[in-house]
Amino acid sequence: MRTISVNALTKETFSDFGSFYNMLKPDGHTLGNFFHDHVLMPVSGCMPVGFSSMVISKPEDKMLVTKAEYHNTTGEVLLPLDDDIIIYTAPPSNKPVPDKTKAFLVPCGTIVLMNAGVWHFTPFPVHLKESHVMVALPERTYAADCTIVDYDPSEYMEIKM
Repeated sequence: MRTISVNALTKETFSDFGSFYNMLKPDGHTLGNFFHDHVLMPVSGCMPVGFSSMVISKPEDKMLVTKAEYHNTTGEVLLPLDDDIIIYTAPPSNKPVPDKTKAFLVPCGTIVLMNAGVWHFTPFPVHLKESHVMVALPERTYAADCTIVDYDPSEYMEIKM
């Protein structure tokens, strides 16, 4: 089984997959105490963006990557609310590319936008047994634009901190 290491979340390491901004330690352009428009998620037409809660659990043993999903027409936003999380991503492609998977440490309070087409799946909490993540997607994307692929066991990966 291949192992992948967790990367620091920097502009350089994550630029192929999307963008991010630490909501708990804001900086950059501001209108007084309002730090605006640091992560922009394009959506088509008048589609509302849904803000959802995801409860994730820390694995008992290993952080295993066994599947991935992508959204063809939209990006996806994640905001860890009460713990740091590990996300994994692979670049957009017309077929799964598990060999190109990278893992990133996302500090609690840092909003991450994964671009349309980026392969990903449920993140892992770092410290807590159970953690909460806000997810933002255009309404019903999970039902209308979500391709999930189960990897062959020979393609499984273990994420190491």
